[in-house]
Amino acid sequence: MKTSDILASIGVIILLIAFLLNLYKKLPASSKIYALLNLLGAGICCYSSYLISFYPFVVLEGVWAFVALLSLFNVPRGTSVSNK
Repeated sequence: MKTSDILASIGVIILLIAFLLNLYKKLPASSKIYALLNLLGAGICCYSSYLISFYPFVVLEGVWAFVALLSLFNVPRGTSVSNK
């Protein structure tokens, strides 16, 4: 098994764990852990796709990882970050 196969398997497992935990209501989609698992899994999958030069998935996983990264710093709507 090649390095890219091992990395892809690890990334997919992380993404599936996040999905299943969310599906069975053990981990809300708004949680930082969920975003972190998506960032890690998608980042690893992106890199493994790059290693095999499969660029459609590099783009897909890269965007997925970027959106997960943004969600780590996102303040949910209807909340305030003021220091009152």
